Amino acid sequence: MVETRKRGRKPKAPASTSEAMDLEYANTTNAAQNAQNDGFIAVNNLVSTAAAENEVENQPPKRRGRGRQRKSGLGHTEHTEPYVAASPERRPYQNGGVVLEPPPHPVANWESAAARVVPAMDAVVKVFCVHTEPNYSLPWQRKRQYSSSSSGFIIGGKRVLTNAHSVEHYIQVKLKKRGSDTKYLATVLSIGTECDCCLCSDGKLDLSMLTVEDDEFWEGVSPVDFGDLPALQDAVTVVGYPIGGDTISVTSGVVSRIEILSYVHGSTELLGLQIDAAINSGNSGGPAFNDKRKCVGIAFQSLKHEDAENIGYVIPTPVIMHFIQDYEKNEAYTGFPVLGVEWQKMENPDLRLAMGMKLDQKGVLIRRIEPTAPESHLLKPSDIIVSFDGVKVANDGTVPFRHGERIGFSYLVSQKYTGDTASVKVLRDSKILYYDIKLATHKKLIPAHTSGKPPSYYIIAGFVFTSVTVPYLRSEYGKDYEFDAPVKLLDKHLHAMSQSTDEQLVVVSQVLVADINIGYEEIVNTQVIAFNGKPVKNLKNLAKMVDSCKDKYLRFDLEYQQIVVLQTKAAKAATLDILTTHCISSAMSDDLKS
Repeated sequence: MVETRKRGRKPKAPASTSEAMDLEYANTTNAAQNAQNDGFIAVNNLVSTAAAENEVENQPPKRRGRGRQRKSGLGHTEHTEPYVAASPERRPYQNGGVVLEPPPHPVANWESAAARVVPAMDAVVKVFCVHTEPNYSLPWQRKRQYSSSSSGFIIGGKRVLTNAHSVEHYIQVKLKKRGSDTKYLATVLSIGTECDCCLCSDGKLDLSMLTVEDDEFWEGVSPVDFGDLPALQDAVTVVGYPIGGDTISVTSGVVSRIEILSYVHGSTELLGLQIDAAINSGNSGGPAFNDKRKCVGIAFQSLKHEDAENIGYVIPTPVIMHFIQDYEKNEAYTGFPVLGVEWQKMENPDLRLAMGMKLDQKGVLIRRIEPTAPESHLLKPSDIIVSFDGVKVANDGTVPFRHGERIGFSYLVSQKYTGDTASVKVLRDSKILYYDIKLATHKKLIPAHTSGKPPSYYIIAGFVFTSVTVPYLRSEYGKDYEFDAPVKLLDKHLHAMSQSTDEQLVVVSQVLVADINIGYEEIVNTQVIAFNGKPVKNLKNLAKMVDSCKDKYLRFDLEYQQIVVLQTKAAKAATLDILTTHCISSAMSDDLKS
């Protein structure tokens, strides 16, 4: 049978072996290039270049194409500008194709780029602390110890700065530098609970200062430089060791607000920055850098609210420098002074007219004056503060701050140091008076902190007496103590003023049940007004009166007109058995024994 040919084009001869290999190489190379383009979109150019080095070196030679460039699967043309900038170099190949070579030292370029971003990052350290908090409800013992981690950074003078709450009630503090596997023992130099700052060393301020005696810790690290107070919308970068990982973390944002803030840890109001960079647990104590690589603050708290997002707070450099200079000047933290007065705004025109103010006069009205304040014998209620240190005070209590900004005049007071003198101009009975007032720290009836000291207590016949502090209220009623504590205690906490520097609010914390105190078991957190007809000034005063009592009865007058009466001899004899039953070593704290 004869084979007939079909009509049509003559078939081409089979491709040569070398042409088939070139086509195979070209297809393989194009597929590899498309994969590379996908990688460049997914990762940083510097890192992807280094990652592509091994892949590109093993590719076969590519056949030089003709016409327009082939498009990749993602819609980008091959060798687009971003890709070319990070793409391997080309050199001629011996059979007419090209071979791709990686750029020299891609890792070194990545490291230098990182170093340019935050050059002071090596000065940021991780703070490890073991805490043991006092048990304010059972003041003769402490709570179970626990560990925490936070951030800090190295400053001049071989010191480390972090938050006070990061090392509060510390037993041991250790520091670890970035990239190091060694933890160095640190010593706490000073704690400022007010501004939440701490200076640490080897071995009220939410700030704390530390140091390390081992010289190896300070090798190869430069201290952080401080910058000026930033302006609104200035960029900030927060560096630290927050939860979610063990390595250093960097978040960025802008300054969104500058005003007087309430410092949660210190229960005081000082200048603060609000930023929109994330501040999480563990970020506390870490520095906030500006775009000039200067530290402009310390991260210390964030706002947790269902209607708020990305609101963090930073302690600014003026507050930090006040803390550092206070320590250097006095070799201890003495605190931020206060004026010691309560005032109200004078925005109502009728109020200003009734107080004898002229149309061009402005100021704020003094309502009450702290009896323990140095100016209590100079200023009087109904005085109008017109200016402070020559700066005029507006009717809303603000003073000029910067261009387009005003701030509460308490900022001017916080710029002073304890013992400094300030010039105050007041209006009294339509007359202008000038006073030079010596500033001092504030003495609250219910203090916000115990300065790291264990709580005081005194026990007689099972009655546990103690002095009220904010940590005590928090221990008894939780973090929402301002809503759950008894109304009378809250009223004294918010409004009562100390009549003397050693006055305390003494309460019956609880009653350890025994036969001697039958019928009194339900007395809890009730203030002691008097003992045997004498007013109770403080806990030490009460303990001294009870121990020295020779009367037949012990009579305690409590608030709400409650009375507790015990036989003196029986009460003192029963105390020892009650202490033994509850494993209490002493009937009073050590500070009451002296």
